[in-house]
Amino acid sequence: MLPRVLRACGTAVPKVTGFKQQALRPLLCPVQQRCFSLSSAAKVAKDLQAEIGHEEEQYQQAKEIKKFLDSSSFKFKEKEGDVNMHLEREVGDKLVKVEWQLTSPFDPTADVEGDQEGGEEYEATDFCITIESKSGAGVSFYCSTQTGEDHRYVIGNVKSFATTEEKESVSSYNGPEFEDVDEKLQESFDE
Repeated sequence: MLPRVLRACGTAVPKVTGFKQQALRPLLCPVQQRCFSLSSAAKVAKDLQAEIGHEEEQYQQAKEIKKFLDSSSFKFKEKEGDVNMHLEREVGDKLVKVEWQLTSPFDPTADVEGDQEGGEEYEATDFCITIESKSGAGVSFYCSTQTGEDHRYVIGNVKSFATTEEKESVSSYNGPEFEDVDEKLQESFDE
């Protein structure tokens, strides 16, 4: 079987039999590749460069964000090309961090004029507030934004940790659902 396949691919047939023949089959038959022509690749690169230049020239930070950053002791932190962002500040010997991911400013359910279809609510943004001491112990609140008059955010989980390793462990317990915590504690967090 292998020699027929290799001949069909236009490849010289090596003398290999049995198990080795089956193991080498994917390596011996060349894969057809598709490539851009040099002129179309250059055109795409030129158009991308023009779009990046336009975005850099036209970008203006929202005045509400600028006002908040100018008047707050929180510092905005981001890495070039990374969707993860955070605000952080020190309060006494504790570090307070608010972390979230970049989302599109455009609502995919909005019609062409920008109106919401059927009065649907905006998609929620998940974020995490972490308060951590220099020893590595602390607490994280996993939250989500919510539209409406009563609340602007909802706490999903509350996680306490004793060390930085425990905080960063992907398999560690994220704490109880906030709704399962004692109502008095919920109310005090809500205030």
